[in-house]
Amino acid sequence: MRWYLTGVVVSGFGTTAMWLVSGIWVKSLTGSDGLAALTAFALWAPVLLGPLLGTLTDRVRRRPLLIALDLAMAALLPVLLWVTSADRVWLLFAVLVLYGAQGAVHDAAEQALLSTGFGKERLGSVNGWRMTANESMKLIAPLAAAGLFARYGGGPVALLDAASFALAAGAFAAMRVREEPPAPAPRERGAWRRETAEGVRLLAASPALRPLVAAGAFTMLLAGVNGAAVYAVVDGLGRPAAYAGVLYAVQGAGSVLAGLTTGPLLRRVPERLLAAAGLALFAAAAGARALPYEAAALAASAVIGLGMPWVLVAVMTAVQREAPAEAAGRLAATANTALFVPNALALALGAVLVTAVDVRLLLPALAVAGLAGALRTATDRVGPSRGACPGRAGEHGKGRGLGGRRAG
Repeated sequence: MRWYLTGVVVSGFGTTAMWLVSGIWVKSLTGSDGLAALTAFALWAPVLLGPLLGTLTDRVRRRPLLIALDLAMAALLPVLLWVTSADRVWLLFAVLVLYGAQGAVHDAAEQALLSTGFGKERLGSVNGWRMTANESMKLIAPLAAAGLFARYGGGPVALLDAASFALAAGAFAAMRVREEPPAPAPRERGAWRRETAEGVRLLAASPALRPLVAAGAFTMLLAGVNGAAVYAVVDGLGRPAAYAGVLYAVQGAGSVLAGLTTGPLLRRVPERLLAAAGLALFAAAAGARALPYEAAALAASAVIGLGMPWVLVAVMTAVQREAPAEAAGRLAATANTALFVPNALALALGAVLVTAVDVRLLLPALAVAGLAGALRTATDRVGPSRGACPGRAGEHGKGRGLGGRRAG
């Protein structure tokens, strides 16, 4: 766990820095709020292929896969040194799409490794530590990245991110973890397609997961619109685009608190209620960002940082608890797709909305929708875990259902 969290911290620092700077980079070269918002869409778009990419994580050992993915990004990111003018912005978008694809596989492999390497009763705490380690980087990475960009441009930030991936690969290589060798991949025609579909079927067959994942997907839909509006919010405060780094840093502080409180809360309340509370906090704070006051924007960012991770960790923990070991990667990737495809689509939609609708109208409407969704989530009756899903849990599952396999 020590080496794992080290890898999460260093890669989280670089990813947060690159996430922030990519939007500022495009904004500075093109002057377009819409294109700046589309950088986030480029990063999220590959989650559309999540179930397909997740199948890879069930065919190989997860730790070597994490190492290989991090080294690949360390080698790719230096090409962004060539993005020095508006006519080369396409290269940044191309790298961001590959970045997003790497992240989709990486996240599925991490979740699968955690779900099979820790007792199910510890997953809430483990995910809280992971969230704290990752989100704590938002306290320093946005400010460091914005300052580095303001003085030297985007190229050095890309090199910083490449170095963080290399360090993360070293941390994952130092981990001591026992992994059962994956079952041999079936060689018959269409096997990959059938295994990919199995992750979708497992999620759809679980009465415990369906409503939770739906609540998470709705939250991320609203979060996409909220994220696309960040530069318009900054403009409304009369601040330069780089001020978005301050808002992200404050949001990171809220996320650190979320990570520290998630484990204890999940030992006392079901995932459904934690998700509902997180959605309510997020919605109220997003609406408050419409106020033209810097104090309100800072406070809202902190509350968003608290609420949204509660939703995501609640869903993630439930998926890991229900996942059979032989299909953990596919189920995690399918759940991630269900969660983050709405976010990617909303980022694209939000890029249009922020140019057509005043954020003083857009964000309060988002808040009303979010509070209604939170009420629905809190009052929904969630079905129990099933001991077994019909059919096979993958080609080699022998009928293990979502609740049918428990780690020690």
